[in-house]
Amino acid sequence: MTKDQLYNELNYVNHSREKRLHYANLIIKNPELLPELLNILFMVDDKISCRAAWVLEFMCSEKLERLIPFLDTFTENLHKVHLDPAVRPVAKICEYITKAYFSKQENPIKQALNTKHKERIIETCFDYMINDEKIAPKAYSMNTLYLFGNEFDWIHPELILIIERDFQMQSSGFKARAKQILQKIKKKPNKKT
Repeated sequence: MTKDQLYNELNYVNHSREKRLHYANLIIKNPELLPELLNILFMVDDKISCRAAWVLEFMCSEKLERLIPFLDTFTENLHKVHLDPAVRPVAKICEYITKAYFSKQENPIKQALNTKHKERIIETCFDYMINDEKIAPKAYSMNTLYLFGNEFDWIHPELILIIERDFQMQSSGFKARAKQILQKIKKKPNKKT
C-alpha cells in the first residue's frame, strides 16, 4: 500500500473504536505502513492528519514497541501538531511512552528512549499545559510531566506553578486531574515544593 492509498483509506476512519482499531491492526500487520502513517500525521494542516493520529494512538495502545524505530521522527515532529483532534492522541501517545519508560516491568522503551526524546516530549507537554488546549491533552501532559519529574528535578516545581496559576480558570476535569497530580508530588519524599 502506498502513502496515497493509505491516505485514501484514512478517509474511512471515524470516531468509532471499531474503525480506529481496524486501521491500527492494519498498521500492526503491515509495519511497513508505519512510516507512511507518520508522514500523514505530520501533514499537520491536513484534516486527514487527525485520523492518522487516531490510528497511531490505537496502534500504540496495542503495540507501543512498533514506534521505537520511529521515536526520532515522532519526537522531532510532535510539537508541530496543532489541530485539536490530533493533539489529544499525540499527547496520549506521549503518556503511553512515558508510562512504559517508568514501568516497573522491563520493556524495550526503557532502552530506546534517549535524553533527546525525553526533552522533546517534556517540551511539547509543557506547551500543551500553557497553551489553550482542551482538557484531555492537558491531563495526559500533566501525568507525563509528573512522571518525568521523578527523573528531572526541575519539572515538578514548574508543573506546580502552571497548575496553580491556571487552576481557577480551568474546567472541573482539569481541576480533578490537577489535584491528583499535586497530591502525588506532595507525597514524594524529600521534595521541595
